[in-house]
Amino acid sequence: MMMIRNAVAALFLGVTALPCFAGESWDQIREELYGTRPLLDGARLIALDVPYRTPNDARTQIAAHVVAPEGGQIARVSVILDENPMPVSAVFALDSPQDSFFFDVTMRVNGPTPLHVVAETGDGRLFVTEAFVKTSGQGACSAPPGSDPKEALKTLGNMALSLADADTARDRLAGLSARLRQLDVDISHPSHSGMQMDQISLLFIPMRYVEDLEIDLDGAGYVGVTGSISLSENPRLGVSIPARTRSVDVTLRDTSGTVSHAHKSLAGY
Repeated sequence: MMMIRNAVAALFLGVTALPCFAGESWDQIREELYGTRPLLDGARLIALDVPYRTPNDARTQIAAHVVAPEGGQIARVSVILDENPMPVSAVFALDSPQDSFFFDVTMRVNGPTPLHVVAETGDGRLFVTEAFVKTSGQGACSAPPGSDPKEALKTLGNMALSLADADTARDRLAGLSARLRQLDVDISHPSHSGMQMDQISLLFIPMRYVEDLEIDLDGAGYVGVTGSISLSENPRLGVSIPARTRSVDVTLRDTSGTVSHAHKSLAGY
């Protein structure tokens, strides 16, 4: 996790030096994250569900279903919004590599940008696929927060865990069947980007976002999620979990050191 956080922070600090052309931005991001490692075409392994033009820049749903290549398993999936201030927007690190993995997350999209999803197998192979997301030009990362910053502190860190209906479009995309379910985590957190201005004091609100989310199933680690300022205010995160799961524990840590926990028993579901 520490290596992932360092990579995310490094890209954020260097964002002002990124070229203005999307292709060049991706070239630099790719080099910083992966060096000379080859990125293989993942179009047949990674199915994306992203809007061509987002109806809400500040809360854009991004989903993907990743299937492992022959002879491999999925160990890590990274979501990269090339032109966002913090391009590495979310990283899913699976404790035990899986044959298949699905995620669905609400994000800020700061402006028109290429989107890259990179899947890494347990044996170190990298697969990438891409899309392009158009926006309304609101500058979502610097837009005023939708709630009062002081009021948001009262519920900060609260989480609600639920299982999605089995017949939703995203469940079909993920191929959720008797073997998989979709777990949704609704998080109460303002996700301050550090670029937003308090509308009364006209001072910038300090950066504060969900840094880590650890999801444990039946008492064992399942997936760790590294966040960024790209996560929307009060983000919603969905992941596929084995249908046999009987309990879920989620631990949240934000960049100010707040730690919160949520538990749900699925035994009687």
